[in-house]
Amino acid sequence: MADSVYVLDEYYLAITLLVTIAYQLFFFSIAFSFKFDKLTDFAGGTNFVVLAILTLALSRTPDARQIVASVFIMAWGLRLSLFLAYRVLRTGKDDRFDDKRDRFFPFLGFWVFQMLWVWAVSLPVTVLNSPAVRKYVPQAPFGTGRDIAGVVLFALGFVMESVSDWQKFQFRERNKDKREICDTWFWSWSRHPNYFGEIIIQFAIYMICVSAAADGPVSGQAYKALYATIVGPFLLTILLMFVSGLPLSERPGAKKRYENGLNWEAYQRYLNHTSILIPFPPQIYAHIPTFLKRTIFLEFPMYVFDPAKHSDTAKNQQSAEEGRNGPATGVRQSGEPLTDGA
Repeated sequence: MADSVYVLDEYYLAITLLVTIAYQLFFFSIAFSFKFDKLTDFAGGTNFVVLAILTLALSRTPDARQIVASVFIMAWGLRLSLFLAYRVLRTGKDDRFDDKRDRFFPFLGFWVFQMLWVWAVSLPVTVLNSPAVRKYVPQAPFGTGRDIAGVVLFALGFVMESVSDWQKFQFRERNKDKREICDTWFWSWSRHPNYFGEIIIQFAIYMICVSAAADGPVSGQAYKALYATIVGPFLLTILLMFVSGLPLSERPGAKKRYENGLNWEAYQRYLNHTSILIPFPPQIYAHIPTFLKRTIFLEFPMYVFDPAKHSDTAKNQQSAEEGRNGPATGVRQSGEPLTDGA
């Protein structure tokens, strides 16, 4: 176990960062030169596979825990990259880059961000496979309670993310009417089951990786390093909750439905009955007090759409009515209980 190849540093941090930068810049050069959107997510997902294979190969004689953790992150990265590549091939382009595609530095900024995302989320597997951890022998055999819990959680998260991604894609393919609402299967228990599954996957992989320290002989700086790799799952969670996931879909999506008359009343009922992230029975969630939804169930005010505050249409109407009749009141917010008994 102690014959791992030493490259630049004993945690493989430098080599994985350099490989990630080179890999992403290669695809960036193609995407920018040819204004080609279809490689972006493919490059991100497959980069996880490259780093896992690289660090696993450098460890020379990997044990079962290394193999399981590495295979798990490879399976997740490959599945995600293939699905997103297939989706963008069907849709024709990626709307995220409409304002960046022709501008070098803004477009490059996205790819730099993707470099950091890949490198950080890969940290648990990277450090587990590194000489700093592998030098401690004998390693704890795979199969501890933490290992088993990690495997079970990974399976649940992988199924939830994969099935909900495909279900949403098929829903959009079959229903061209933008008034329709995807509210079946996982989507009836969570408004973002794919994000929840992705978060569970990363924490599951971390649980398996940290077992080498929690249940094995790893100590000293390597012990601290393994535990510190929780920054990877936390970064992914922060990105999904506060940067690129929920903030880009929750309030903007509700605003679009409200202003364009896309079945707003039905969608508001869906918001009221369905947890934003954590899967929960809709029949119960509908009756949970608003302050619990805004705290325990993570439906923070930043996600909530209030027509009076956030809708351009409502603001214009309210201004006109205030000029005639005085201030308007009683506008319901997204996610608040309906008062008509619906």
